[in-house]
Amino acid sequence: MNASFPKSQFRIAKPLKVLIGCETSGVVRRAFAALGHDVWSCDLLPADDGSNRHIICDVRDLLNEGWDLLAVMHPPCTRLCNSGVRWLKEPPTNAPNEAMDAERAEWALLSRDEKLAIMWRLLDEGAALFSDCWNAPIQRIAVENPVMHRYAKMRIRNYHKAAQTVQPWHFGDPSFKATSFYLRGLPPLVATNRLVPPKPGTDEHKRWSIVHRAPPGVDRWKIRSQTHPGIADAAAFQWGGYALGVAA
Repeated sequence: MNASFPKSQFRIAKPLKVLIGCETSGVVRRAFAALGHDVWSCDLLPADDGSNRHIICDVRDLLNEGWDLLAVMHPPCTRLCNSGVRWLKEPPTNAPNEAMDAERAEWALLSRDEKLAIMWRLLDEGAALFSDCWNAPIQRIAVENPVMHRYAKMRIRNYHKAAQTVQPWHFGDPSFKATSFYLRGLPPLVATNRLVPPKPGTDEHKRWSIVHRAPPGVDRWKIRSQTHPGIADAAAFQWGGYALGVAA
C-alpha cells in the first residue's frame, strides 16, 4: 500500500458498519466508503462535502446502534492535551471557543476564579466525551487525541495510554502533524509510504509545517484538525481488513 493505493482493487464482499465520529471533512468516511463499507460520519456541524451519509448530532447519540468499528477522529481535545494544561492554573485572556455564548460575551468582566471554574468545567466535559466514546459498546474503537495531561487522564474511565503516535509523512503526505491513536480491539497502523522529512529552516520544512503555521482565522481549527488522506486510507485498509479477519 502507498500514497496511490488502488482502492478499487480491494473492495470487500462483506461491508462493516462503521461510524466516523467528530468529522466534518469526510476524509476518513470517504476512505472507508471507497472500500465498500457501510460508513457514516457525524458531528455537531454539517459535512463539508454535503454528503447524505453524514448525521448532524452528538456522536454519543449513535454509540448504541450496532457498529462494527468506531473511529472518533477529531474529538474536542484542547482541554485534554498537554498544551492546554496551563489554562487550568491561569485562565486565558480570551474566552475559549467551547465556552457558552454568555460566558464569551462576559469573559472580560469575570473574575479569575470564575474563569478558572469555566476552564475546569470544559475539561470535565471534554473528558466525559472521550470517556463515553472510549467505553462505547463497540468491539473495535480508535480515538484520535494528543497526549493528555494528568488531570485529563484522571477523568477518563478505563484510561489506557495512546497505542501509537504517527505523522502524515509516514503515509506519503508531506506534512508535520503528530497524531496519537488510542486503540481498543484494533492494531497500530503500519507506515505505508514513509517520506524523508526536510531539514529545519528550509522552505520545504516550512511547507510541511502548514498545520502548525496556520494563520489565525475562522477556519484555523479545520486546517489543524483535518485528517490527512494517507492516514485515512491506511486506517480504512488496515483497520477494516483486521476487523474482517483479512491480512492488511
